[in-house]
Amino acid sequence: MGRVFVAGSINMDVVATADRHPRIGETVAGRQVLYFPGGKGANQAVAASRLGARTTLIGRLGKDSFGTELKAFLGDQGIDLGYVSETSTAHTGTAIITVAEADNTIVVIPGTNALVGADDVSVVPLLRGDVAVSQFEIPLPTIAAFFRRARSAQATTLLNPAPAQTFGRDLLELVDILVLNETELGYLAGVDLSEDDEPARMMDVARRLRAREDQTICVTLGKRGVLALAGREEIAVPGRVVKAVDTTGAGDCFVGALAAQLADGATLPTALTFANAAASISVQRMGAGPSMPTATEVAAIVNAG
Repeated sequence: MGRVFVAGSINMDVVATADRHPRIGETVAGRQVLYFPGGKGANQAVAASRLGARTTLIGRLGKDSFGTELKAFLGDQGIDLGYVSETSTAHTGTAIITVAEADNTIVVIPGTNALVGADDVSVVPLLRGDVAVSQFEIPLPTIAAFFRRARSAQATTLLNPAPAQTFGRDLLELVDILVLNETELGYLAGVDLSEDDEPARMMDVARRLRAREDQTICVTLGKRGVLALAGREEIAVPGRVVKAVDTTGAGDCFVGALAAQLADGATLPTALTFANAAASISVQRMGAGPSMPTATEVAAIVNAG
């Protein structure tokens, strides 16, 4: 079994719940404020670890109360934190999240995440069969250095380009598997896409975006499921009908689950089905990191059909 290495952000999520989102310039009464471990990198690592993968997280924390809490939480998840460093020159990353009617808005303050550099990822002991995962909450040059290191070790590279921002083709060419939602796909391809667009159109846009024919692009569509373009093969995984409570971290759950499955040697269709089921569980719980399911929970609903 391969291992999962996640280079990415570690945040404390400060979550405010309300009946509805405020309009610009408006104040609304909230219901409660909650504190959850988060950050896309940490969320993906938690998901992979809870699902049985040997998982290493690479990132930075501040020497503050949030950093102390996050390190304790991540350690309790069985994640190797040997490549998570602490610094007093910046505060721990923080996300301010408003949840209303099961949808969320997020403001992220990077803090120490912006300091994760090439030196942090250059010493990671990647091997063939491992999966190297990253997202866009750490500097892009660091991600490129991480993926170059992974490809030299013949590990699989998996990029979740979120929050969406433009990036060079040189980074895209280092990516074996690109996982993004329809909004991110449209943004990166320079076209307007919505969740109501036909699968054929999304696959056409994905085909135009990818850097090489052997690159896999997975498009997550929430309740509509998942589409994937792998070589000339098109894969569709139907969505699962659940009552969503909090969608924060659902995409991260999918990424972590997919990485865990691929590290375990699963085929892409099997891995996508498993990851889709895992994400459907996570949205039924509050918080990002704490909402990630276990392998037993996911297997139960996959086996039940």
